Amino acid sequence: MCGRYALALRPSQVRAYLENEHMPVYDAPNDEGDHAPRQSYNFAPGYHGIVYRADTPDWGAGRRHHKKGEGESDEQPAVDTEEETSETHDVRYRMQSMKWGLIPFWTKRNPDYGSMMKTINCRDDSLIENKGMWTTMKQKKRCIVVAQGFYEWLKKGKDKIPHFVKRKDGKLMCFAGLWDCVQYEGSNEKHYTYTIITTDSNKQLKFLHDRMPVILENGSEELRTWLDPNRSTWSKELQSLLKPFQGELEVYPVSKDVGKVGNNSPNFIIPVASSENKSNIANFFAKGASKDASKPDNKAKSSQDDLKGTSLKIDGQETLIKAENEDRETVDHNGSEDNAPLPVPKEGAKHGVKRELEDVPDEELAKKAAKTSASPSKASPPPKPARKTRSATSNNTASPSKSTTKAKGSQKITKFFGK
Repeated sequence: MCGRYALALRPSQVRAYLENEHMPVYDAPNDEGDHAPRQSYNFAPGYHGIVYRADTPDWGAGRRHHKKGEGESDEQPAVDTEEETSETHDVRYRMQSMKWGLIPFWTKRNPDYGSMMKTINCRDDSLIENKGMWTTMKQKKRCIVVAQGFYEWLKKGKDKIPHFVKRKDGKLMCFAGLWDCVQYEGSNEKHYTYTIITTDSNKQLKFLHDRMPVILENGSEELRTWLDPNRSTWSKELQSLLKPFQGELEVYPVSKDVGKVGNNSPNFIIPVASSENKSNIANFFAKGASKDASKPDNKAKSSQDDLKGTSLKIDGQETLIKAENEDRETVDHNGSEDNAPLPVPKEGAKHGVKRELEDVPDEELAKKAAKTSASPSKASPPPKPARKTRSATSNNTASPSKSTTKAKGSQKITKFFGK
C-alpha cells in the first residue's frame, strides 16, 4: 500500500472534519476552480489530493540552505538554533492541493510518468538513515494526506479481489506523508507534490498485503509531533511514529470496477455483499446514483454528465461527485507496497496539458485547419451537384472525440533525477 484511495469530499467538508478533530486550518483550497483538488472514490496517482501541513515556506521548516542533489545527507549540516525550540503556539496549519507522486526540489525537468510512479510511496525503513532522496523532506517537509479509506487487492490464484479499508469509527484517515516543491529550469511555476509513507501491515491486514500506509490518530499528540515545524532534524522519536495502525479497521471486498482508473462511483466503498440489505446505505446509493456511474468515461460519457452536480450523503455529509476525465489504460501490478492496478499513459500520445498546445505556431494551426475543413467534393465528387443532402460520415471532418483522445496521455521527457 498505498496505490489507490478514496476522497470524494470537498475541501470545505474536509476542513470541517479536521477542525472538529482539533486540527485547526488557517488556509484551505477552494471547492471549485483550476487549483481545486480532485474529488473521487477512485483516487489514483497523478491526481491532486488534499495535504494537511504546517504553514511553512516552500523550503520547509527551519532555516533555508543551499540546494544539494539526490543522495546527499542534507542541504547543510544540521544546526541547533533558537528556531528549533520556538514556541509551538505560533504554528499555523493549512490544507493544500498537491499532486500525488513526489518530485524532489532539485529536479530540473518534468519527469516522465514512470518516474513519478516510483515516488507515490516511501517505505518507513528507508528513512532510518540520514541519506538518500528523502532526507530533506523527512526533516523539513512532513505532512498528512487526508483520505476516507484506501483500496488493496487480495490475490487468489490468478484473480485479484479489491478490498476497501476504512476506520471502523467512520473518521477520516490521516496518512503520514512527505511533500516537496519544485520549479523546473526556465519556469516560474511551482509544483507541489507528495508521497505516502508505508509500514508493515497490522494483524487485520496481513491477509491482504504485508504493507500498509502509516495512519496517525486524528488530532493526537503524535500527529502534532509529526507536523511540528520546530523539529527540522530527524530523530528516533519521529521514526518511532511510523508504525502499524493500532486502532480498529473495517475491511471488505468491493466492486472490481474500481480497478480501472477513471471509473468513479460511490458504490466503490460499499461492500459487494450488502446490496440486498435494506438497512444498508448501499440501497440509498442505488436509488440516487446513475446506474452507469461506474462505467469508464470513454464508454459512458452520458453517465458522467448525469453525475455532474449530483449530491449524495455519506455519514450525514453531502458529497459532490465530479465526473472524471481519464483516458489512461490500467495494467495489472503486483508490487512490494501494493497490488493496485497501475495507470499507464498511452504510447505516442501527446502530453494532456492544454497550454502545451498553445506553443504550436499559428501557421501550423492554419494548415491543420485547412486540411481538416477540406471540401468533401474534392475527395468524393457527388454524382448530382444539385443534391441538397450530404453524408455526415464522409465529409472529411475530424471526429471531436478522436481529437480529444489524442490530446491526452503522458509524454516521455527526461530521466527523473537528471540534472
